[in-house]
Amino acid sequence: MGNKRVLSPAKDLDWSAVKYEPEAVHAPHFTGFMLKFFVMLAEMPLVSSLIFSLIKKQNRVTQLLRNTSIPEPPMFRPEFPPQDPEPRVVVVAEDSRPEDRVSVALDCLPPYAAPSSWTHDADAPFRYWKIRDYSYAYRSKLASPTIVAEHFISNIEELRKTKPEMPYLISFDAEDVRKQAAASTQRFEEGNPISVLDGIFMAIKDDIDCFPHPSKGASTFYHEVREVHKDAVSVSRLRQCGAILVGKANMHEFGLGTTGNNPHYGTTRNPHAEDRYTGGSSSGPAAIVASGLCSAALGTDGGGSVRIPSSLCGVVGFKTTYGRTDIAGALCDSGTVEIIGPIASTVEDVMLVYAAILGASPSDRYSLKPGPPCFPNGAPQENSSILGSLRLGKYTEWFNDVFSSEISEKCEDALNLITKFHGCEVKEIVVPELHPMQVAHMVSIGSESLASLTPDCEDGKLTRLAYDTRTNLALFRSFSASDYVAAQCIRRRIMHYHMEIFKKVDVIVTPTTGMTAPKIPPSALKDGETNLQVTGSLMRFIMAPNLLGLPAITIPIGYDKEGLPIGLQLIGRPWAEATLLRLASAVEELCTKSKKRPAAFYDILKVE
Repeated sequence: MGNKRVLSPAKDLDWSAVKYEPEAVHAPHFTGFMLKFFVMLAEMPLVSSLIFSLIKKQNRVTQLLRNTSIPEPPMFRPEFPPQDPEPRVVVVAEDSRPEDRVSVALDCLPPYAAPSSWTHDADAPFRYWKIRDYSYAYRSKLASPTIVAEHFISNIEELRKTKPEMPYLISFDAEDVRKQAAASTQRFEEGNPISVLDGIFMAIKDDIDCFPHPSKGASTFYHEVREVHKDAVSVSRLRQCGAILVGKANMHEFGLGTTGNNPHYGTTRNPHAEDRYTGGSSSGPAAIVASGLCSAALGTDGGGSVRIPSSLCGVVGFKTTYGRTDIAGALCDSGTVEIIGPIASTVEDVMLVYAAILGASPSDRYSLKPGPPCFPNGAPQENSSILGSLRLGKYTEWFNDVFSSEISEKCEDALNLITKFHGCEVKEIVVPELHPMQVAHMVSIGSESLASLTPDCEDGKLTRLAYDTRTNLALFRSFSASDYVAAQCIRRRIMHYHMEIFKKVDVIVTPTTGMTAPKIPPSALKDGETNLQVTGSLMRFIMAPNLLGLPAITIPIGYDKEGLPIGLQLIGRPWAEATLLRLASAVEELCTKSKKRPAAFYDILKVE
């Protein structure tokens, strides 16, 4: 076979011979004029071929995709082996009403202690208002959705005047918010709220349909080629529960970036430090939750796009198993790596929103055969016993491969706490072929994004895209059909390795990101930037859940010396959302007692 490298079948791997290889991304970093000049070159067919051929060779992409024989057949979307049922859970029917599922999830939570939630002690530690706080305030007539709506609207209008701008929302209708709040207020006055989500303010990422708002994908043109006639399935389920949908949240254009930079609508600033990125692509959803303006938001996650910004903004982001939520009505609804997932300030709020939106599409139920959706349940003593039986997998060399040791140290502290208080066992593991996994994910999501945007690019819309989006699309065009098939063969290998790992452990634990929120270069605000080194650090730990469709959650566990949030990621078996929620709740209880109030925080409940 000439110079072609031949891989042994994944089932024959010698696990003891696996060595960790730190990844250094070789690619230029451009902003301003140099970014524009690079894009011009990247879009010239002959020059583009030379540029990306060099970049791919430097990053060992060409060798893997074109000069390697991969024995596994391709896996074009996740395929999961049957899974054992989770212990001590409450099962719900996928086709039950969203408000009924939310009620079941609510019953699984610890009792709500109202008195402790309304302390005004100036020395009390900072805490976010939770969904149950709002619900209690409404039922007790301490506040109403209409009053809270006015607080929300006035803050959004003030934010439009701030310098630097804080563009959390790119589509917002104050009168529509007032109308929704008035209907919710009436239900509370009549003593008939729909669910605990009634009157709860939520933002929807701009690539998820929320009628009557357009879905632009944070671009300047997509609403011109794709009209919105109804809510996405997940949004309709939230609306059915009485949630107040405040508008469309900002994002990295078409989800093709990890920082949240957007020159069209303004770059969303991190509520903890206005000179820092939020992370992307669900930048607006994470920032609006971290700022206190919304209790929750929906994002999409095809390459960490829920978990990265949640981690950098100090909130909770939940990526479900592929197919667990119906993605119909999202711009990425034909992809094989994306899901719609909730972002909230606490694990319990994530669980309540997840309860509303879960439920596979009819086709996914047939093809993926999902395990029954369920929620963690049990008395504290039983919960501790279940937690104590969990085996947590840690790949130490990978775990420690971070920009600052503060990240790995804080994550290690969290593992020590969960082990000390609940008796979880931390087991050393190895994760083979991390570099091939990164390449397979890049080719998969890149090819799928390119396929959806090519008709518009060929119809003259290319020059209306942001420069970094155009750079990414130029890279994706350099991949061939055979590259895509090779990536899917790698996907099957990586799935085999992870299913073997999950025979030994229940959860894989990593930092969520390899760095805390990066600084926003002033020169990147007008025209954007391309910085694949930052992208590599932000995405270091997040790709397996997307490529393989596994569930994952990020929980804030502390801060670095600059006060920037650090997140811990838990990756679970297919369909094991309840296990992740149970463990995440325990981590949250142990690690977030000293939560820091963001620099940009707005109290819209304002209970006196």
